Amino acid sequence: MQLSRRGFMTTTAGGIACTLGAASGEAEPARRSRRAVPLIDITDLYHPPQDPGDNLDLIAAYALPEVDLKAVILDVTQRYRRPYANPNNPSYDDPQGRRDPGFIPVTQLNALFGRNVPCAVGPFDPMRRPDDEMRDIPAFQQMGVDLLLRTLRESAEPVEIVSFGSARPLAVAYNREPGLMREKTRCVHLAAGSTPPGYLEWNVQLDVHAFLRILKSDLPLAIYPCAADKSAFDLGVHNTYWQLPDLSFIRRMRPALRNYMAYAIDRSARVDFLNAIEEEPSDETMNRVCNRPHNVWETVTWMAVAIRKLVRREDGRHRIVPAAEVKPGDTVLPCELLPCEVTARDDGQFDARLDNAAKRCRIFRRANPEENQQALREALPALYESF
Repeated sequence: MQLSRRGFMTTTAGGIACTLGAASGEAEPARRSRRAVPLIDITDLYHPPQDPGDNLDLIAAYALPEVDLKAVILDVTQRYRRPYANPNNPSYDDPQGRRDPGFIPVTQLNALFGRNVPCAVGPFDPMRRPDDEMRDIPAFQQMGVDLLLRTLRESAEPVEIVSFGSARPLAVAYNREPGLMREKTRCVHLAAGSTPPGYLEWNVQLDVHAFLRILKSDLPLAIYPCAADKSAFDLGVHNTYWQLPDLSFIRRMRPALRNYMAYAIDRSARVDFLNAIEEEPSDETMNRVCNRPHNVWETVTWMAVAIRKLVRREDGRHRIVPAAEVKPGDTVLPCELLPCEVTARDDGQFDARLDNAAKRCRIFRRANPEENQQALREALPALYESF
């Protein structure tokens, strides 16, 4: 049986200045050094998790000092709220259903970081056409789109938006208020799709209309393909996937964050979820949590938002550091966003042609995928242990 991105996990236990590295120009790091960049996080975060990487990534939104998290929009797809199987195409099956929007992990992190970041849920069902405003859906499912637009409207400066999932809340917001989206969106960081084309990536199949709507919009866009042309688990030049062989670094995180991750990864059914992050997990739980491999797609997106570099220090250690803190003896491992022209296809595939003259879109590229993976296997744990 062909395994989906999620199934594999369960089996293996702003404008033109969107940047990852120096391509944005010299003024950008200086601007962000003065204050954190306002950010909206659109995430397909569920409880219990479909992918516990979403729980781990949300920590970065709270903990990175370069980020001022303004809102969390929960991007939920109805068919994955319950066990899902398609006998005609098992590629996107998920038999571990019974889950709902991830309000609990957001509340846990608000408690841990002393924040009150607002959170709301987007539409559950796919868009019916690319220009669908979805105004006839239940009021509860309208609230994520409303929160996104209200956050933009109330911001004194343009906002960065990260989208991990279907991009549906983003596309519906654009359909409703394109002028506001153009005025107040500094950059959309879209983690989805396949490059080269050929494989219908998980996030795209959640809502093809939504993905195409954003690709074809006039919003400033940074694209982080999650898959190559054959699979979401290949190490390609343009896709972002890499794997941690285990999660042992969670043992070295701050106790409250360690407890938060154990609660999520072990799919805890405790209803006293705040008590749960105040109590040490059992050794048995920690062994289950830490001894499993972990698939990662989102790291470089957070590096781009925070303007951080992946470096090899003179002593051979790898770290993710602010651009301003790169030392003379550091070797910067190339991870960058390059300008490109994008041509979207109706089936959810797209072609990206590198073009230095392109103004709206950029696409991720890493020079050496194997080297990138090996470096991140050391650098990402060190980053999370520092939070």
